[in-house]
Amino acid sequence: QVQLVESGGGLVQPGGSLRLSCVASGNIFRIYYMAWHRQAPGKERELVAAIFSGDRTDYLDSVKGRFTISRDNAKNTVYLQMNNLQPEDTAVYYCSVDLDSTGAGPGTYWGQGTQVTVSS
Repeated sequence: QVQLVESGGGLVQPGGSLRLSCVASGNIFRIYYMAWHRQAPGKERELVAAIFSGDRTDYLDSVKGRFTISRDNAKNTVYLQMNNLQPEDTAVYYCSVDLDSTGAGPGTYWGQGTQVTVSS
């Protein structure tokens, strides 16, 4: 079994910062790709940021320069540092991880989501 646990969401004023964390645990052999997605009310889920096994990163255009994705391979953890948050960043944020699980093979796993609300 593999589990992803997210933390770090909350309420912040416009211009503020939050740091999201997502820890993967369980029967993990190798992690390839880690990403953050978000879903606002009434909207489809969108990819916000991704980091590949060679540490190459990719970002949604609207968050470039404000958000930074990083990973700690020793801790099986992916982070999303979010600066200069704006009301349009309000959403439930989900992490996803592509990995090889011992005994189960490759797959994509999702966290339960963490709410980020940007409001004055």
